[in-house]
Amino acid sequence: MKKISLELGGKSPNIIFADTDFETAVDYALFGIYCGSGQVCSAGSRILVEESIKDKFITRFVERANKIKVGPGGDPASEMGPLVSQEQLDKVLKYIEIGKEEGAKLVCGGDRITDNGYDNGYFVAPTAFADTTPDMRIVQEEIFGPVVVFQTFKDEAEAIKLANGTKYGLAGGVFTQDAAKAMRVIKKVRAGITWVNTYHGTYNEAPWHGYKQSGIGSSLGTYGLDEFLETKSKSTLT
Repeated sequence: MKKISLELGGKSPNIIFADTDFETAVDYALFGIYCGSGQVCSAGSRILVEESIKDKFITRFVERANKIKVGPGGDPASEMGPLVSQEQLDKVLKYIEIGKEEGAKLVCGGDRITDNGYDNGYFVAPTAFADTTPDMRIVQEEIFGPVVVFQTFKDEAEAIKLANGTKYGLAGGVFTQDAAKAMRVIKKVRAGITWVNTYHGTYNEAPWHGYKQSGIGSSLGTYGLDEFLETKSKSTLT
């Protein structure tokens, strides 16, 4: 029997409550999805925003996303680089078209960048969809690119239901200035890696693992060592 540990994909929720530090939440929402051009297993590819701040948050997010400098990774001025291959570029562009066909509202990006000599690269503009529904493929399926979907909620219960509404369970974030609420919500989010008022932080001493279809076993920390060990029971008769 081969012993394996698998860290798989994700469709991780980033939950933004109305009482959050607004600009901090926008910062990490952008970082959560566009870091690594979205090619990160724990990317915050679903942004769940409380209804009362939905319009304000999306407007600010789009304003900031449109200013992201996309370019080669070797250029110090670049803030977001290309996708890894032609195959991944084709996949991401296909999902963008699927989002449009499903009726989601494209609020920024959505195009391959080919100007300024980038026509030989795999560059896609930071992309976001609003007016989504939970059954849409762009909400349910991992895209692994710079594409994020906005979902809205009225209260904690709905936020948790939406957060847990995919087959994945790798990561998730909660943004609020109410510590008690943050702990209540984060405990109910079915994900192995969670953050409060931050995103993407990784610590070698803490385990890294997923729930549901996001994998089995752990890496990092002492939990990661357990994946390479076997337990032995020994009894002695005296």
